[in-house]
Amino acid sequence: MLSRRSFVNCALCMLSSGFTAVAVEGQAQPAGQTSGVTRTILSTEELPGGHYVVVQVAAEIAPGATVARHTHPGIESSVILAGEAELLVDGQPNRTLRAGDSFQVPAVTPHSLRNGSGSTRVAGTYTVEKGKPLASPA
Repeated sequence: MLSRRSFVNCALCMLSSGFTAVAVEGQAQPAGQTSGVTRTILSTEELPGGHYVVVQVAAEIAPGATVARHTHPGIESSVILAGEAELLVDGQPNRTLRAGDSFQVPAVTPHSLRNGSGSTRVAGTYTVEKGKPLASPA
């Protein structure tokens, strides 16, 4: 089993080595792409039954950038690898996240991320419905 520390080290390694992305249903960048945010799809695996896929994504958010409000057709589970940002999820209090903090966003729940003064790196895992866009503007 992959520990949190191993996952973070693996994600950092992939970010620094320029690991190339695998498209999800022909989509290399999720819809609602925001200026100052770079997302790279690291892997996509279909779950048994063929209705869902697990997508692992690395994101880098420029200082002061805001990830546009969006939704996913499934659950987002992410960890902040470096930096600090404020997570805004509909129906939840805003949260300040720092390196090592993790968060989960329920399916089809509008959310965004407001970055702090430095660059922020995030590793995300999405368990989403197959054939739907990874993200849609909200």
